[in-house]
Amino acid sequence: MPVSASSHLLVVDKLSKSFGSVSVLDELSLTVDPGEVVCVIGPSGGGKSTLLRCVNHLERPSGGLVFLDGELMGYEKIRGKLVEMKSRALAKQRRKIGMVFQHFNLLSNRTALENIVEGPVQVLGVSVASAREHARELLEQVGLAHLEASYPSQLSGGQQQRVAIARALAMRPRLIMFDEPTSALDPELVGGVLAIMRQLAADGMTMLVVTHEIAFARSVANRVAFVADGRVVEIGPPESVIGAPQHERTRKFLNELL
Repeated sequence: MPVSASSHLLVVDKLSKSFGSVSVLDELSLTVDPGEVVCVIGPSGGGKSTLLRCVNHLERPSGGLVFLDGELMGYEKIRGKLVEMKSRALAKQRRKIGMVFQHFNLLSNRTALENIVEGPVQVLGVSVASAREHARELLEQVGLAHLEASYPSQLSGGQQQRVAIARALAMRPRLIMFDEPTSALDPELVGGVLAIMRQLAADGMTMLVVTHEIAFARSVANRVAFVADGRVVEIGPPESVIGAPQHERTRKFLNELL
């Protein structure tokens, strides 16, 4: 384990991922500290979403390691060799990481409340009564208490995404990862979701956010990582990476957006 693994909540150490002959991540390294918000920006196809999927082992990395809370993700050491974890042990690790996807991934045959209750009851073993009480508190937090009995098909995209955020919070994760959480939303719905994320950041939630919302990254992130061609090209405070980028690749990307 690298020395740094004990001093950060999340350590991504020289992570690589290839699909066939196509390299998507190229020895990418990144850290996230407790209570920190790290926003990942960069061109499409640069490896941002694959990074998140490798962190929680939805994709098996081709090389490199990921540590959460000092614990190696996805592997265990048996007789001196790293062996991929069985699905049950991996599921236990994933409890510490909440994931909010682009397209919500809500269960269509469950109400908003039931979508939030499902994980704590089925995975954490929380009682239904306790899970429902917490779910109602979370729906209140995201401004949807009045829609607890609504099904996803009855909710707008922005409302569905807020339910998805509440669902992630219901697992009481150490880290929440967001994969372009506003990219599938109509422009008028984006602000409501970003407001929830801003409040989570203000409350001290540790967040790793892949986003194209540069204004959000500038105002909320502790650090911004510009990722292209599977590597972290530049990382630092938003006033540096967004306000005064050092690399030509970063400048070109931002000039096309701003």
